[in-house]
Amino acid sequence: MTEIINVDRDTLRKLQLKELDSLVYFDEFCKKNNLRYYLLGGCVIGAVRHGGFIPWDDDIDLIMPRRDYRKMLRLWSEQEKDNDRYLMLTTDGESVFTGNCFATMVDTSATMVKENQKDIDVPHGIVTDIFPMDGCPDGKLKRYLQYYHAMMYSLYITEVVPSNHGGLVRFVGGLLLKLVPSRKRRTKIWKKHEKKMSQYDFETHINCTELCAGPHYMQNKYPRDAFIKAEYHDFEGLSMPLPVGYDIYLKTAFGDYMALPPEDKQVPHHDLVALDLDKPCAK
Repeated sequence: MTEIINVDRDTLRKLQLKELDSLVYFDEFCKKNNLRYYLLGGCVIGAVRHGGFIPWDDDIDLIMPRRDYRKMLRLWSEQEKDNDRYLMLTTDGESVFTGNCFATMVDTSATMVKENQKDIDVPHGIVTDIFPMDGCPDGKLKRYLQYYHAMMYSLYITEVVPSNHGGLVRFVGGLLLKLVPSRKRRTKIWKKHEKKMSQYDFETHINCTELCAGPHYMQNKYPRDAFIKAEYHDFEGLSMPLPVGYDIYLKTAFGDYMALPPEDKQVPHHDLVALDLDKPCAK
């Protein structure tokens, strides 16, 4: 078993500052192409509560309305194809498998290997996660079906069974993967479910939801107006976009987000098996 490394606070701070390079680059790309995006999750809490990173946070999460997300992927492949430092990776069912159900921007000028990805053949640089946001349908049945499609999509595109959602979920998820061992067939399945779950346009529905952020968060529903435009806040001395309704978003997703967690929870949430901020991951 590969040993998990202990990242001290000084090294973590250096990692955060390195991650800012990716954020600035992505921000400039989105401004150039008139694309909406917002800080997400801990980065929003960090901006509001700390004026930057949560001191123990180890990554940057971003979110985009699905139309902007798809346009971003298309434009990145056209405009950044010769960019050797920053890569945009998505599982495509053909040549690339990332183990994620969302896009990842990888800074290849450094090395960071997560424990759950150590056996996956991708460039293991510093990662910025970019999530799509979809419309949320009216009606309990349609919403239940959207959640079902999102769960199936996540299972077959990541090929990982959720581990923190009870024994029944683990059993059923494991069984479904065993029944479809072929990646080619799994690709057909996740593409079908992706189409179904994302059929509700963010632009035309009253509510929205994050379907690629894990089983817990995909159950959340937010008013679309909370994500319709940006409100800029200080983030490590930079002016960065938060969703204009960040308060209702954070209260829905995290509860009392201004309260600090217990001291034993103030730790990075990714298990790393390698970290070298000075060595390109290709080496």
